[in-house]
Amino acid sequence: MIEHRSIAGQPLQWNVELRDIAHRSSLLYELVHRDLTVRYKRSFLGFFWTMLHPLLLMLIFLIVFSALFQTRTPHYETYFLSAYVAWNFFAQTIVNGMAGIAWNGPLMKRVRVPLSVFTVASTVSGLVNLALSLVVLFAIMAITGVPLRPALLFLPVSLTIVWIFTLGISLGLTAVSIFFGDIREMVQAGLPALMYLTPIIYPISVVPERFRWMIKLNPLVYLVEIVRDPIYYAIIPARMTLLIAVVTSLGSLIIGWMIFRYLAPRFHAHL
Repeated sequence: MIEHRSIAGQPLQWNVELRDIAHRSSLLYELVHRDLTVRYKRSFLGFFWTMLHPLLLMLIFLIVFSALFQTRTPHYETYFLSAYVAWNFFAQTIVNGMAGIAWNGPLMKRVRVPLSVFTVASTVSGLVNLALSLVVLFAIMAITGVPLRPALLFLPVSLTIVWIFTLGISLGLTAVSIFFGDIREMVQAGLPALMYLTPIIYPISVVPERFRWMIKLNPLVYLVEIVRDPIYYAIIPARMTLLIAVVTSLGSLIIGWMIFRYLAPRFHAHL
């Protein structure tokens, strides 16, 4: 195995990173806790903005687009929100992840910490926000008369797959953004376009059949679908959809880690 040595003189290997993160679980907890509390410290509603802010954004999209698709898609609010919570987790997490190491640069220079812990912390805090958003979604489903079916028991599997994909993307983008600051702005500018290329607001059936193959090249199509299926359709995702989502997520994690591993030994010089 080719080793890329960090500034501290230790080889940056995935098993070493996992072991260090496990040994510093208290650091991971503190990073997640800080991300979830300091962000809302000066807010009147404080921690509850982790639920209300995503909910307000979801309601805006709901009001704008429900009139277009509600006749084609019964309970459009659940159809839309069941995919949007997964998208919102992905989009917010990769943006926050890119800033994580830059924000924690001084800490990295004072003590030896696993370099990937800041990216992992961003994804974990994103999962907490996602869980709170799901509570709100389930409440909306109860109010609008959409039953909670046994297929929801599969939802943790779907969310784990989405988390793995997001972690891989976050690792790769975080590493590159340390050297090229414009990456953050480019990603933030491109995310809205990517959302509209993913069947979140609209059902894929409205896309002309000759163009659907292009939409299906987007890996997020399958990731939001495996979350939407247990919630909206009350079914376990189709085998092929699930297989594509798993392969895509593992590929994302492997590629993201390889990029991170290659660039991480030079982080200190650019922080």
